Amino acid sequence: MNDSAILQTLVPINALTPANYQELVAAAQIATAPKGEVLFKHGATDNDAIYLLEGEVELIPADSRLSRIIVGGTEEARYPLAQLKPRQYTGKTKTGVKFARVASDLLDRLLTWDQVTGEYEVTELAEAEDAEWTMQVLRNKAFQMLPPTNISELFARLESVSVKAGQGIIKQGDAGDYFYLIKQGRCNVARKAEESGKVAVLSELGEGKSFGEEALLSDAPRNATVVMITDGLLMRLSKGDFEALLKRPLVRWVSPSETKQMLKQGAGLLDVRTEDEYRQGGLKGSLNIPLYMLRLKVSGLDPERSYIAYCETGNRSSAAAFLLSERGFDVHVLKGGLAALREAREVAASGAGSTPK
Repeated sequence: MNDSAILQTLVPINALTPANYQELVAAAQIATAPKGEVLFKHGATDNDAIYLLEGEVELIPADSRLSRIIVGGTEEARYPLAQLKPRQYTGKTKTGVKFARVASDLLDRLLTWDQVTGEYEVTELAEAEDAEWTMQVLRNKAFQMLPPTNISELFARLESVSVKAGQGIIKQGDAGDYFYLIKQGRCNVARKAEESGKVAVLSELGEGKSFGEEALLSDAPRNATVVMITDGLLMRLSKGDFEALLKRPLVRWVSPSETKQMLKQGAGLLDVRTEDEYRQGGLKGSLNIPLYMLRLKVSGLDPERSYIAYCETGNRSSAAAFLLSERGFDVHVLKGGLAALREAREVAASGAGSTPK
């Protein structure tokens, strides 16, 4: 039996739908280890679910007595080794082994979405012909952070809008009124520079992508213009519904003192103000990516690192956090922004990487 076939028999991986199983397999690590190697230690709080595929592993408790031997291919090996955290055993190989390592949080997230929005329930959210698009939207990293009840309500409140090629959907400078999801068609996102008046195309968006959230999150005018490239169909959510169903559960605020602690643990600072604002004073060690450039420069961020986004008041940084959450980043927002720091001055005590320039 090949590795993929074995993985399909493991618990609870065997409960995943085919699409989510493929996502898990793509992220899983298959590895080997020689006899005598420690796979995990007693008391560890790691994020791994480790499955034994071949060979033998000894599970040793803290008192070194009453150890257990797990043999690959048996019923017992269908379950993660010593999965309870902190781990109650040290896992040491008795023979050469082959094992699979899966991120526990990813497995739990995929299982949650299968239970809540499985194939039998997708038809309740959309017509049968819309099921593929619905699942595409649900795989958006930000949507996967939402409470299940918000998802059902969100799809119930979406309004469909037919659009034509060349039609402007939102205009730079206008007030924000709707959040949009592209169901059919493609569009360009462009921005006009204030000084030169030149228009630059920032990105092209296709089916399953979204736009219009920045103005709703920051309570600022639209920072770009969106024009359809093709005929299409958009699904839109009103500002009030967006606030209740998406913004509140997705934007995670942190205080200056919490920011201080996260910086000590290795989090990065992301300044989303304009270049001119940043030159006038930011936080040491911070990376400046203006909000309107975030889609273009997101590839320069480390997906394995946590970030704290900030601006002057917290409005633009909340929009940045939403955009980055959609792309799978772990992002928090400094509550009150730099204005709060000027009053509290708590972050300054954390030293390099967090004090004003």
